[in-house]
Amino acid sequence: MIVGVQSHLHARSAALLGSLERGLPRIMTWWFVLALAASALRVATSPLDGRPPDLAMLLPYWLLTCVPLISMGLALRWFANADQLPQPTTRLAVVGRWRTVERHEARSNALYGTTGFMVSLLVGMLINVPLRAAEYLAELPAISGPVPQWLNSLQLMLTLDVVLLPSLYVIAFVAALRRVPLFPRLLVAIWGIDLAMQLGIAHAVTATGDLPPQVATTLHSVLDGNVKKVLISVALWLPYLLMSRRVNVTFRSRVPA
Repeated sequence: MIVGVQSHLHARSAALLGSLERGLPRIMTWWFVLALAASALRVATSPLDGRPPDLAMLLPYWLLTCVPLISMGLALRWFANADQLPQPTTRLAVVGRWRTVERHEARSNALYGTTGFMVSLLVGMLINVPLRAAEYLAELPAISGPVPQWLNSLQLMLTLDVVLLPSLYVIAFVAALRRVPLFPRLLVAIWGIDLAMQLGIAHAVTATGDLPPQVATTLHSVLDGNVKKVLISVALWLPYLLMSRRVNVTFRSRVPA
């Protein structure tokens, strides 16, 4: 019975993985349409005091919409032959006892690939993109004209966050999908960048010295929530990236010793 359930779950994960790979062009198209529509709605509902939208106001929304798409397109090109990329010379994942095998032996292993529990990680990285965009659109109205320095800093840092981090997670998603050997350490590096970004936002905005108390309270709550989400991801997925037999045979060409 347990074997039957495992086979069923594996079949479902393989079907989901196939749908993701085949549906990437459709996903990218839907992202462009929905992100553009949501951005237009955000601009239309922002208090602009009768001023028409200008380039400076619209630029963050164009970046939010287009940069993740560009990142995915570039990553698909960079990692077109990812299976042929060499293994890193220095191992950072030293937990456990493993035996290195040849590339052809790893590929013939039943656990080779990104199915199973690994699909959940891929889906999570992809869902992170619209979630961060939705938070950005909900938290920050379109800004036009002369505004306080703290608001300029807040917009700049939050825009950098919503453009840079989703793009990095998209690249990591493609790296996992194409089985790039460096994927595990790439994802760990992105987690570190994510945490550093939250601290950088807090420092940059509070350094202006004129941040209203109610805004400071809200910002602290938002950044605290972002940090907790990253730490939860680390706690959940880092042991898996280190100890999973599937991850080790797929990305590190090694099996239990």
